[in-house]
Amino acid sequence: MRFYRFRKVWTRFWVKRSHARPGGRIAAFLATWLVPPFYGQIALANLDERGFTAPGATIHHAGLVLGQHCFIGERVLIYQDDDGGPVTLGNGVHLHRESVIQTGVGGSVIIGDDTHVQPRCQISAYKGCLRIGKRVEIAPGCAFYPYNHAVDSRRSIREQPIYTAGGISVGDDVWLGYGVIVLDGVEIGNGAVIGAGSVVTGKIPDNAIAVGIPARVIRYRGDADHGVGDVADKR
Repeated sequence: MRFYRFRKVWTRFWVKRSHARPGGRIAAFLATWLVPPFYGQIALANLDERGFTAPGATIHHAGLVLGQHCFIGERVLIYQDDDGGPVTLGNGVHLHRESVIQTGVGGSVIIGDDTHVQPRCQISAYKGCLRIGKRVEIAPGCAFYPYNHAVDSRRSIREQPIYTAGGISVGDDVWLGYGVIVLDGVEIGNGAVIGAGSVVTGKIPDNAIAVGIPARVIRYRGDADHGVGDVADKR
């Protein structure tokens, strides 16, 4: 009993100090000392309305706006390239280990409340805006690209410009399975489910279940008795 009381006091003490500069990274490390790794660290974000950023995360982004109780896990990278736009994370957003968010010229990212991004996801916003709604579950290895590269045969690939066809919009209560790729110009409606390994290239209606390359609607949530294979962990 004494140990659990000590752990609670110790952890809360260092979480509160993990936002200070300098010394915040050391305080964050000490906050994790007596808690389990990985998902076990999520609870630290609930101890302070400013949330918790793991000591191994890298944030190099002047336009980052965090909501309350956000969790940024180990080896997450949030990076702002030249003239990159803002990254806005709503309340209770979780970014798990080795996920990357980067913005470049003309690009921005907005992630809604209580959305969870599992490990090794890639969010790269140049030219266009990526908007992800509330309560979205994103499985490991997903990727979002709200821009395109030109392929003019008269120029080398390295010299091709990038452009956007309108960015990406993902509605509320969406579920993306393992390894889903979402390309520029896509709109995914509220309540949609995208099966593992799919590549989304067009509009997906509300409550649709879509799979394949390119992703095609196979049924709607109201019609389904079972799931569609590998989907995101909801932590």
